[in-house]
Amino acid sequence: MAAEGAKLWGGRFTGATDPVMERFNASVAYDQRMWDADLRGSKAYAKALRRAELLSADEMDGILRGLDQVHAREWSQGAFVLKDGDEDIHAANERRLKVVTDMRLWLRDAIATLKDEALLLISALVERAAAEMDVLFPGYTHMQRAQPIRWSHWILSHAVALRRDVERLQEIGKRVNVLPLGSGAIAGTPFAIDRELLRKELRFDEISLNSMDATGQRDFVAEFLFWASLCATHLSKMAEDLLLYSTKEFSFVTLADAYSTGSSLMPQKKNADSLELIRSKAGRIFGRCAGFMMTLKGLPSSYNKDLQEDKEAMFDGYDSILAVLRVAAGVVSTLKIDAGAMGAALSPDMLATDLAYYLVRKGVAFREAHALAGKAVLAAESKKVPLDQLTAQDLSAISPLLAGDVASVWNYASSVEQYAAAGGTAESSVRAQVRLLRAWMTKVSLAPPQSP
Repeated sequence: MAAEGAKLWGGRFTGATDPVMERFNASVAYDQRMWDADLRGSKAYAKALRRAELLSADEMDGILRGLDQVHAREWSQGAFVLKDGDEDIHAANERRLKVVTDMRLWLRDAIATLKDEALLLISALVERAAAEMDVLFPGYTHMQRAQPIRWSHWILSHAVALRRDVERLQEIGKRVNVLPLGSGAIAGTPFAIDRELLRKELRFDEISLNSMDATGQRDFVAEFLFWASLCATHLSKMAEDLLLYSTKEFSFVTLADAYSTGSSLMPQKKNADSLELIRSKAGRIFGRCAGFMMTLKGLPSSYNKDLQEDKEAMFDGYDSILAVLRVAAGVVSTLKIDAGAMGAALSPDMLATDLAYYLVRKGVAFREAHALAGKAVLAAESKKVPLDQLTAQDLSAISPLLAGDVASVWNYASSVEQYAAAGGTAESSVRAQVRLLRAWMTKVSLAPPQSP
């Protein structure tokens, strides 16, 4: 049991803390992963203390050498020994060298990693779309066959959603990259700490404006958790589609063995566990986000110990979304498609909208054209024949405008090619989407790092 006088705050207290309270109060078990960020912040703060003439040159040099030793010989080699009295990662390092830390550095690096992983997944999607441009298959709404589309068009719908995720992540990165060092506990620092020096040393974009806000707000953690929740939602949606497409009933895609598992009972089974876990991780991340928001919503101003929950939520959210991005990229890169099964799933009833468009091109108002096409669908169902097997007499009875050239409607390739406007599923439009996404990825990848 640690003596209170050995703690940073121990002077006010007598006796010792109950071991149960020690464990309940400590966060070092999970925030020790910020050791590198903590040491970087500590080195910068030692330089600021020297600038303020609170340390001599020899004292600063000794601290910097000691921190480098802790980094090179202890933490980086797994030799640093945590003690029972270390409440958090900063206390663990301060026990050695009396310096300070900050968690924004860790999240800034984490965001850079997530951005790179998301770009790898987007690239896998885009290149797959470019390579499989000619494959047609059913597009679905309400889980029902809707219209013929390109398989590439479906792929790119998910790439575009992930592009928004990357853009949002970059925006969050700007708000993460704000320096809080030098804010003290609530009122600021009474010493001549050069916060601009700290900003430059640690490559932050800005300095926090208000010390009370800097110590008590965790907006950047909440934003990150929401971002992870939304990104996971997009990937869960893609996973759900692929799960359906991989069933025997669809047989559109087959997952690589590397991203599948078997059954302990049924030898024939090949389960898409990778996709199911992507779907489940979304729920886990949502829970972290909602739980942390509930922690924040009941807090008064400035720092409260409740905020210790920030790191565990942030770390778990990061670990989960990173795993999801990496597994999703692996699935997308290795799955095989069955173009024949996709084409065979197309059916003439999916061209009912095209029949309506055929009438619109002959001057019929769309509302009326829609109703006439619906009557044709009903006639085919009544006769138990496909829509394209209605006779000329059947069609002329519905409308005299449904003449002999209506046969041109019953062509899936032609149907897809009519959607040539920007964003559509025609080949020219889909290729334009590929070009735009490739150009965007190049721009994002070559973007300069955060300003020093």
